Amino acid sequence: SDTSLPAAQPPLSHSSSSPSPPQQWLAAADLQQEVYRHLAMYVPRILCLGGGGREEQREELACQLLLLAPLEWLLLGKEPAAGLAQLQENNQPSPLCGHVFKVGEPTYSCRECAADPTCVLCMQCFLGSVHKNHRYRMTTSGGGGFCDCGDAEAWKRGPYCQKHTPTDNSRDTDEVEHLERGDTYYCMLFNDEVHTYEQVIYTLQKAVNCSQKEAVNFATTVDRDGRKSVRYGDFQFCEQAKSVIVVSRNTSRQSKPLRVQVMHSSVVAHQCFALKALSWLGHIIQYSDGLRRILCQVGLQKSSEGENSSLVDRLMLNDSKMWKGARNIYHQLLMNSLLMDLKYKKIFAIQFAKNYRRLQTDFMEDDHERVVSVTSLSVQLFTVPTMARMLMVEENLMTTIIRTFVDHLRHRDLQGRFQFDRYTAQQAFKFGRVQSLIGDLKYVLISCPSEWSDQLRLKFLEGLDAFLELLKCMQGMDPVVRQVGQHIEMEPEWEAAFTLQMKLTHIISMIQEWCSTDERVLIEAYKKCLSALSHCHNSLPDGEQPISLSLAGHCVETYRYQVSQDKVSIHLPVCRLLAGLHVLLSRTEVASRSPEQLPLGELSPPLLIELPLRCLVLCAQVHAGMWRRNGFSLINQIYYYHNVKCRVEMFDKDIIMLQAGASMMDPNHFLMIVLSRFELFHIFSSGDDVAQQNNTLIEEMLHLIIMVIGERYIAGVGQVEPFDEVRREIIHQLSIRPMAHSELVKALPENGNKETGLERVIDSVALFKKPGVTGRGLYELRPDWNRNFNLYFYHYSRADQSKLMCVSVCVFPALPPPLPPPLCPLFGSLVNLLQCDVLLAIEGAVLQWAVEPSGGGWTESMLQRVRPVGPVQNSLIIDYFPMYIWYLLQMVRDKDKAERKRKAEMARLRREKIMAQMSEMQKHFINENKELFQQSLEELEASTSAAVGNRCTFREQLVTCILCQEEQEVRGHGRAMVLAAFVQRSTVLSKNRHHNLPDPEHHDPVFMHPDLSLGIHTASCGHIMHATCWQRYFEAVQLKEQRRQQRLRGHTSYDVENGEFLCPLCECLRNTVIPLLPHTHSPDHRYAFNTRPQVPQLLPAQGHKHCSTQGVSEHIWISSVHCDVSCDVTVFPRNPFSSSISEMITTFSMSAYKVGLKVNPNEQDHRVPVLSWSTCAYTIQSIGIHSPEGYTPESCTGPVLQARTHKALPHTSGPTLYLVSLSLQVYTVLSYSSVHSLDQSGRSVVDSAHLHLLHLVTVAHLVQILLTSNTGDTHTHTHMINHPAGVSVSTCQPVSPVCHLSAEEVSMDQDNEGSEEEEVSSGWQLWRCVKTGVLPFLRAAALFFHYLNSTALPADLLVAGPGQWEALCSYLSLPPNLLQLHHSHRTLLEPLIHRWCCHPGVRQTLQGGGVIVRFPRESNRLIELPEDYSVLINQASSFTCPRSGGDKSRAPTLCLVCGSMLCSQSYCCQTEVDGEDVGACTAHTFTCGAGLGLFLRVRESQVLFLAGKTKGCFYPPPYLDDYGETDQGLKRGNPLHLCSERYRKIERLWRQHSIAEVIGHAQEANQTLVAIDWQHL
Repeated sequence: SDTSLPAAQPPLSHSSSSPSPPQQWLAAADLQQEVYRHLAMYVPRILCLGGGGREEQREELACQLLLLAPLEWLLLGKEPAAGLAQLQENNQPSPLCGHVFKVGEPTYSCRECAADPTCVLCMQCFLGSVHKNHRYRMTTSGGGGFCDCGDAEAWKRGPYCQKHTPTDNSRDTDEVEHLERGDTYYCMLFNDEVHTYEQVIYTLQKAVNCSQKEAVNFATTVDRDGRKSVRYGDFQFCEQAKSVIVVSRNTSRQSKPLRVQVMHSSVVAHQCFALKALSWLGHIIQYSDGLRRILCQVGLQKSSEGENSSLVDRLMLNDSKMWKGARNIYHQLLMNSLLMDLKYKKIFAIQFAKNYRRLQTDFMEDDHERVVSVTSLSVQLFTVPTMARMLMVEENLMTTIIRTFVDHLRHRDLQGRFQFDRYTAQQAFKFGRVQSLIGDLKYVLISCPSEWSDQLRLKFLEGLDAFLELLKCMQGMDPVVRQVGQHIEMEPEWEAAFTLQMKLTHIISMIQEWCSTDERVLIEAYKKCLSALSHCHNSLPDGEQPISLSLAGHCVETYRYQVSQDKVSIHLPVCRLLAGLHVLLSRTEVASRSPEQLPLGELSPPLLIELPLRCLVLCAQVHAGMWRRNGFSLINQIYYYHNVKCRVEMFDKDIIMLQAGASMMDPNHFLMIVLSRFELFHIFSSGDDVAQQNNTLIEEMLHLIIMVIGERYIAGVGQVEPFDEVRREIIHQLSIRPMAHSELVKALPENGNKETGLERVIDSVALFKKPGVTGRGLYELRPDWNRNFNLYFYHYSRADQSKLMCVSVCVFPALPPPLPPPLCPLFGSLVNLLQCDVLLAIEGAVLQWAVEPSGGGWTESMLQRVRPVGPVQNSLIIDYFPMYIWYLLQMVRDKDKAERKRKAEMARLRREKIMAQMSEMQKHFINENKELFQQSLEELEASTSAAVGNRCTFREQLVTCILCQEEQEVRGHGRAMVLAAFVQRSTVLSKNRHHNLPDPEHHDPVFMHPDLSLGIHTASCGHIMHATCWQRYFEAVQLKEQRRQQRLRGHTSYDVENGEFLCPLCECLRNTVIPLLPHTHSPDHRYAFNTRPQVPQLLPAQGHKHCSTQGVSEHIWISSVHCDVSCDVTVFPRNPFSSSISEMITTFSMSAYKVGLKVNPNEQDHRVPVLSWSTCAYTIQSIGIHSPEGYTPESCTGPVLQARTHKALPHTSGPTLYLVSLSLQVYTVLSYSSVHSLDQSGRSVVDSAHLHLLHLVTVAHLVQILLTSNTGDTHTHTHMINHPAGVSVSTCQPVSPVCHLSAEEVSMDQDNEGSEEEEVSSGWQLWRCVKTGVLPFLRAAALFFHYLNSTALPADLLVAGPGQWEALCSYLSLPPNLLQLHHSHRTLLEPLIHRWCCHPGVRQTLQGGGVIVRFPRESNRLIELPEDYSVLINQASSFTCPRSGGDKSRAPTLCLVCGSMLCSQSYCCQTEVDGEDVGACTAHTFTCGAGLGLFLRVRESQVLFLAGKTKGCFYPPPYLDDYGETDQGLKRGNPLHLCSERYRKIERLWRQHSIAEVIGHAQEANQTLVAIDWQHL
């Protein structure tokens, strides 16, 4: 409508004589009030008038002219364009890049130079920096961050790119000197993260009575911008819609209603202008750094109201009240202004830290994602090291973050520990949001200080106190008690506690790193942690009676505690932090330099080892099967306890604590306490019988002793470096099996910077093997590092150890455990464990059990664990113990080895005997059947004769049914044998993907367009069945599917309703069967002819047929070829096939008809046989396309095409019309049974007729080539195009008139097509043009006649070489010089050629009236992809959704067939296909690929295959990193480069029509793929 902005109203126009608004403002007494008055007058009259479309454009124009332009005049004092240009010319910009990342934009972080992983560069800065030659990480941005180029604190070196390198020029700081309408309302719907799209769409349809499409648009806008007006009008009208929306609950479990508000239109208008003004400010300050600083000053200036009165403070504190669009705009303005200058960034950071608790509280109550919350700016502030320490000192930031975190986790048990098992859904939601505070704490601590001030020490230790309070709340949480008698009824909650532990793992490590940089801080932290641990022990409800244990002459006091009966917890963070600090005392040598400052005398070693020992005993008992009734929750906890994500601060620290305790106490006492906690003391003290579970416990206990004594590769425990620790981890991982780089990275713990140290050592210990077309690159351990292998490596799982038990005998024969490194002084007394009496008693008991006659109290695994304890450096164990153990083990192994050797020798002798018998039988059979073998060789030689025009002798065919395994000969009147096949529509050969699909009701498939825009392809796996067996199998599949659907109501990988099934043998997707027919010339018919038509009678000169076509080939054939069957023919057909074979013929014909035309079956339709021939021709052409150099199609292709070539129904009558040359060849040959004749003697002349038809079609194709060729573009096949003897200019002259005639008749444009005179002037040029163009047709014809007549292909055709052309012509009974065909039939062909060339359609096409298809037709390929994947990411980041008004697409997807970029997996781009809403990719497949598509999901680095609406799968992308691996999801971030071999493999799958088969196999292998709604992609 045109109801807004009437041009005649004076307030909206300013004459030249009246002063402009800026002049009026400057002349006013109060400038601010005057500007406000102007805005109050004009904003409601310009914005938000309830219009749409063209109205929005008028609003934008009026806003610029009447609102923003006056502000620019006021700001600049002159015409805005000139003023801004002058500011930009004199600008001295900030060295910071400050480019704000869009969603999905590529970001780069240097692994070598970045201060932390959050330091990133945009693509332009990265390419201009030194980091492009370093080891870098590539990711996609989630939006909201900005480029750190120019920030010296963000980079260890190379902080500037070439563009942002600072100059010596001083920055100029003084660039810039100091309604009349009725009340209307909007019903505004706001976004939340609680309700789904479907809920919003359903509610809007009900509330505002809109269509589903309108509701989808509303929901999309609400999700994108944060709010959307769903109704405009008076108050009552809008309030009515609000009440319906608020009350509506539909079927959702959410009790919270949608947020909706009725707002006055003037308020909405001013809000919209505010957003425009913020965007305008962000644009203006790009011209001048001085303007930016002024904006910063104004934004941070406090008013008279006092604290939190500045504009920036108000925006921050009201962030949660704004909608998403408003938040995004002002966040971007803050990043473009305040965060671009260190001075103002510091002021803003202080205000942010002061309001941190309140901002986080608002975020907890809000339901929007963190990325649109102002709290997400913490990453821009806290990751700057100097700023983080300043905030820690001035605002006590570390303590504030930790206490805010603890305050939001208030659900505790009676002992004050966190309790998660009774969390409500709201509390669980809050727990998920509060974890972001741990991320902020990580940002603060990610960079260790190199210099400490007293104030920094004080605030850090204060923050440590708060952190210890947090850890005390975690100490002992989620305790478990062993279930006895009855299985646990309900699995307890355990995931939340481990989630918290994993989030805090890096924080704990960072705190230890901070402590290691300052001696005073380390000592104080150690004292505080020890005090916290003592507090935790005092609060434990021990109360057990003390007991005294005696063994081997030693006695120790402890108390009664049994893990199998009392409470025990895996979570012991205070104890483990103390273990980490204890190692630091040793690593930094503080313990040896300042022992008087440490409370080592106050330590109670039994107190230190108690809790870690309980945890390790719990793991041992779980492995022994004692806790099975506690369910899977405990098993999962034990798994994560040892998992690489948690073990650094859990399992590893427990071992260290045991080592610390053992080094500070009597080793006999330590081992006696260990025996007591393992509940094994009575076995070794009294000699009780050993139960089966106690065997496992003894093995676990011995393994624990091995770990305590031998695990010294921690800097501070042993005299090693971190380098040695990483190298040892890699060696033991590669000892299991060769691993990919990603597997090794996952097996190694990451530090806070997401680095494992792998690259520093991997090349020295491993060899890299590059991947092939499939698989991935693997690292293999260098053989010289095998000596470092230790079977009892403490990070091996039980499965790893079992596997290595078998491997170690062959790979690591007789290798004792390697000598461990020497211990550090603080842990030096650990070696005393090896010479203590209790250990000798334990070893003696195990060895005694081993030599006892009964032998029931020991296991070989137990004995193996005793062995490594012996040969350790500095031990005083008697020598005969290790020797005796080795002797016992050798006896056991020698016995096993001898038995295996005996069995292997017997098997070898048996094989030799069988092979000798088979050889003797073969010789005997050959001697008895010499004549048969000689006959076979003669038949083989004869079968390589010409395929056309000769009679062939066919042998019987014996095939085996894959279902019943019965062997049967293929006969025309026998039981039908069928091949499982798949018929599909195809556009693989299409030269025009914009061609509209034909109307199935009126489409005549005889007239195939030469652009091959749509074809029918048939493929088979070659597996043969009886027709009756297949029918029974398919009926069983149908019955099974009916039962399954009633139970599960889900999709499968095949659609039974459409006739789909899986091949019973290979499980390939199939939808029809092809009957296997015997080798015959043609069906046996009896005809009586009054006249015998000769070959010329098949090609009469009459019969002009005109129709609207676009291709040259159609015009040629429409005007000439008319198979006249008007001669008096009386037909007496006799069906040569049995009823079952006829039924299968009909089945296949109906499948081709139904799939090709997308219609219901109709046996009476005359197009049924034509479509069967069409799929034959199209399949042969596709075979020639994907294997053009040789005839090497799959083994199954022969019987498929051989069977298919007999589908011509014998009762076809009427004219047989042409299409593309090969299609015409197939149609005429297969339909010739309708018009073929018998000679006087009754012998068939079908084969000779086939030869005449081939000659005719070949000549016609030669004319096509000459009419459409451009010799300048002809590509010569060097191995095919040679200069054969006898081919000269004179032999080419007979066809020269064709070229002259075509040029004269068609009046070809010399500029468009080039001079045909020039082409004819050179005989060799003409020969090269003809030969190159006709070669693909001859290849396809050879394949066709090979499968039709079962004539073997000559050897020269199977390999590419100079003799292939002559072999091809000989095989097809054609002269080597094809131009002789015209010379030998000049009288017949010249009139035809004349009429072909004179057809008006030909002239119109060649003059530019249609698409000219040149020959040879180039085979289609997938689009070219860039070598660097970041180019694709950058391209996708700039792609906007075509239906969302410039909004960035969330899932940009590239079509690999045509190159279109699509907005996938989004409601905004859904379209209707066959009455169902589908996503952009699914809709695109129907226009580009006839229902099948190949796509690259750019942001996920994932290839997507789609087939129809319900089938799809994900496929590995063709992009690999330097380690030969894909990175689906871009999780690792390694640079990706195109692998041409893998891309060609995807292309082969597409060209061979195997995509549907790949999808079927993938869905069968992974049932989760079936449940995906592929139609929404």
